[in-house]
Amino acid sequence: MPPGPDLLAWSTALFVPYLGAQSIFYLAEYGIGFAASGRDRPRPPRRPYLARAERALRNLLETYAVFVALAVALELGRRSSPLALAGEQTYLAARLIYLPLYLLAVPYLRSIVWLVSILGLGLMFVAAVLP
Repeated sequence: MPPGPDLLAWSTALFVPYLGAQSIFYLAEYGIGFAASGRDRPRPPRRPYLARAERALRNLLETYAVFVALAVALELGRRSSPLALAGEQTYLAARLIYLPLYLLAVPYLRSIVWLVSILGLGLMFVAAVLP
């Protein structure tokens, strides 16, 4: 199997640390009783880590659909190439690095890593549309 479909399948593993961080901080913040409830009256976080974990997860979701669309377009269009692979790997690596930087509130480096992930999507786009 070419690396594109493998990386697309492995990309779902990105959700483990993102959802894990959000869940752990949620339980630490509110306790298992509230987490198991219907949460009809949401409470704002008291500590910054839960809010950061939730924003990081939301940020991943904002870019992940683009990654999936491009990965599928590359595969269906039989556009696998070193450029496509570099874009996929760049996106995935940057997203893995992004989470701890966001949780630790590292200001400028976090933004640079986010830009690198967007660069990865750009490489995938170029590989998908150029002959």
